[in-house]
Amino acid sequence: MINFIEKAATKSFDKPDEIICFSKGKLELITIGERKIGRATFEPGWEWSTSLQPIVKTMRCESPHLQYHMSGTLKVLMDDGTEFECKAGDVSLLPAGHDAWVVGEEPVVVVDFIGMMDYAKETTSV
Repeated sequence: MINFIEKAATKSFDKPDEIICFSKGKLELITIGERKIGRATFEPGWEWSTSLQPIVKTMRCESPHLQYHMSGTLKVLMDDGTEFECKAGDVSLLPAGHDAWVVGEEPVVVVDFIGMMDYAKETTSV
């Protein structure tokens, strides 16, 4: 068994370490141990391809995600054409290469455990 926990800790999204605002949404980041966890809120009308694509300048979202869906409905379209909806109470695992958008009038709130370190930040070429 791999022990990746350094020591006990607690953090709250009530006092995030960083807040990133973007069109029709925001990302609140906390760092706990050596990990960044993000709580993203997407308002009705939010769509990755119109709200974040202009910032990150990639064709699709290239961040992988492991998310717990707290509220709302998020529709996901993978590069291979697979489509599905994620609703409150769902856990989703999304590899890089997808678009997503809010369905309906309820904001989508997700807690993401792996994909938010560089989310909503401009990409730079190496």
